[in-house]
Parts: sequence; C-alpha cells; structure tokens
Amino acid sequence: MTRNTHPVFLKAPLAMALSLAMVAAAQAGTERVIDVSLPLGPDSQQGIGVLKFGEELERLSEGRLSIDPHYDNALGAEREVVEGMGFGIVDAGISSTGPMGGFVDEFLLFDLPYVFENHDHAYAFLDSEHGEHLAQLAEEGMNVKILAWMENGFRHNTNSVRELNHPDDLRGINHRTQESRVQVDTWAALGANATPMAWTEVYTALQQGVMDSQENPLPTIYDVNFYEVQDYLNMTQHVYSPAPLMMGLDLFNSFSEEDQAIILEAAQLALPVQREASQELEQRYLVQLAELGMTVTEPDLEPFREAVQPVIEKWAPTVGEDLVEAAINFEY
Repeated sequence: MTRNTHPVFLKAPLAMALSLAMVAAAQAGTERVIDVSLPLGPDSQQGIGVLKFGEELERLSEGRLSIDPHYDNALGAEREVVEGMGFGIVDAGISSTGPMGGFVDEFLLFDLPYVFENHDHAYAFLDSEHGEHLAQLAEEGMNVKILAWMENGFRHNTNSVRELNHPDDLRGINHRTQESRVQVDTWAALGANATPMAWTEVYTALQQGVMDSQENPLPTIYDVNFYEVQDYLNMTQHVYSPAPLMMGLDLFNSFSEEDQAIILEAAQLALPVQREASQELEQRYLVQLAELGMTVTEPDLEPFREAVQPVIEKWAPTVGEDLVEAAINFEY
C-alpha cells in the first residue's frame, strides 16, 4: 500500500523558520500558549474535550502551558489545519479523520461503512495497539502527533427530500460527502449522487439547494444548525468518526520530556470527559432535533450494510486487509 512518508510541503522554508522559532521558545522554558483549531464551537463535543485538555494542561504545568482555542474553522478547514500542523504553521487541532486518508491510506479505515458496531467497540479498538500503530503512521505520513483519540461519534444522514427506510430511498438525492474517495463510493453504492465538498461550504450548499443531503454526528448536526435547512434525520449510523486531538510533531518534539509527558497526560485526562460528553450530547440532540421539527427515522440497517459490502471489499487492500479485519472483528 502507498503512503506519503515525507510530504513535500514539510520542506517549505517558512515551515523550517517557524519550527526553529517554536523549538527556541519551548526550550527556553518560558510560558507557552498553544493555539488549537476546532471545526465546531465551544459547547460542542469537540469544544468540551479541548477545553478540558487546556484546563488539565494549565494545572499540570502550574500555569506554564495553556491553550488558545480557535473555533468554527477560524484557522482553516480541516485539511488545511492538518497540513498546517505538519508545516508548523498551526500548533494543534482537533479534526475528523476524513481528510487524513489523503495522506495515510490506513486512515481510510474510518471512512469504511459499518466497521464499528457501537461506541465500546470503537473505543476498545482505538485504545489498543491498533490505535498506537495508526498514531505512528500519522507521525510518519503527516508529521503530526496524535495526543488522544477523541470523537465526533457515529454519523447519520440528513436530507431535505424524504425519509430513508431503505437504500433505494437515496436514489436521485444529491449527497455531500467529505473529501474522501471511500465516502464517495459508499454513497454511490447506496444509490445517491455523491459529491465531495469542503466542510466550510456545506451549509450554504444545503441552504441553496445545490446539495440535498449530508451526514454527520448528531452534536455536529445540531451545532451548525442543519435543522434549519434539512427536514429529515435518518439514524443510519453508517460510520464511526474519530476526532483525534493532534499537535504538530515538530512542536511536540521541541518540548522538554517533562512537558511532553504533561501534554500527553492532559490529553488522556480529557479523553473520557470528551467521549462521555459526546454520547450525552448525542442523546440530548436526538430529542431536540425532533422538537425543532426534523422527522426522525430509524431504518433497518441490514439492507444498508448489504449494499455497501462491495465498498469494503474494494478498499480493504488499500487500507490493509489485516487492519480492516482486526477492526471489524475486534473483541471488546
């Protein structure tokens, strides 16, 4: 399988200059404020996790280390932020794994449909040696350090056309996917007209009718007010979406061993808080989205699973057949 083990963008002179500046600042032992990018707002599942990370970071470092969160893609879209961390232009960020498969094939695992049965299944897999292996691949292929496997949660479909009781109901619907070849194949297999689109363009595309449909975890659907432009919420639970909290590898390595340990400990302390909040928000927003007028449908998922089996078979050699099998059959 192919992998970008040393992205060209890391050679940029600006990146080298910024990295040297970061190293000097960190080694000087001075106070350091770490900029952290988030696609969503402070009350989202992402915001809760990042703010807890910042709280623990300040406590463990006795105030020497802190964060400055930048919400709602203020530092750029997810792909730009992941690249920016590799460049040394962005300090840290939380991101879905959607754009990351463009750098490391194994991360396409998280775009494959119906791999994880439930949250416990996903957590057990990510917290095992498989999560450690994927984190190592992120260092090699993206020049980023994964601090904690936080989550966006299970993704569900919304659209402005009809309820989804069967994959056939997707025919003729223009569906936005993340910028992922696997996701395009998945939604095409389900019968939709699938088009990849950057996250920052999605709300407007739905509002203007350029797109009919999208898919995201419930807290995200609520956080960005998709209920204003989508009538139907379909509990398809087709993909589990991690949201790793990451830091540029050069920046992380520039800290002392003591501060590296503090950063990692702060992230691990924030992890269960973030995951619990994500699940709580999912249940809360399911009720609230219905109250806001969305028609909620819970379809039989078996026909959806059957429809996408060819997608798993097609992409398993690229992702790694052993990795796909380990994820699907992981005991928890």
